[in-house]
Amino acid sequence: MVIISQGAEAILEKKENKLFKIRTPKNYRIKEIDDSLRKSRTKREEKILKKAKELGINVPEIFESKDKYTIVMEFIDSVRLRDRIENKTAGKNELKIVGEWVAKLHDENIIHGDLTTSNILITEENKLYLIDFGLSITSQKIEDRAVDIHLLEQALESTHHEIRKELFEAFLKGYELSKTYKEVLERLNVVRSRGRNKH
Repeated sequence: MVIISQGAEAILEKKENKLFKIRTPKNYRIKEIDDSLRKSRTKREEKILKKAKELGINVPEIFESKDKYTIVMEFIDSVRLRDRIENKTAGKNELKIVGEWVAKLHDENIIHGDLTTSNILITEENKLYLIDFGLSITSQKIEDRAVDIHLLEQALESTHHEIRKELFEAFLKGYELSKTYKEVLERLNVVRSRGRNKH
């Protein structure tokens, strides 16, 4: 096993062509609560990944795992979309596809929770994958959909400042597929105004 990355919630380890996302114990939590949280979050993420695949969204393939704290998935030989945008070999077309994917997720009441160009992978063949559903939830609230999109908008602002506007417009072009497109955009303006008021 080779450790790929280590985050607050989980460790990513690679073995051959498989990636193991292992939710590690948190000693600051009571053991029974920690066990329950790790199991439920792992189960939820796996379930949402499978649903996303059913919707025609490119996500890593999931393999059976005997460990209730671990998701075993396909390892995708790729780079982050963030890097490809920075070296100007990807951009608006890819964001439009991501917009279409997020529309499908939202119409099924799935909120990704961490939409950034670091959580979108792109292969040498220019195939996109949406990854890291660790913060994803199910919700029918228009507010949650607007916040999901606002997080992407903020990520584009901080990571791709010079072309953030055209990238976000491309995303919204794809997102037009959503049944609640107009309501979400109206709510997005409210979410933005709250952010401005804080500053």
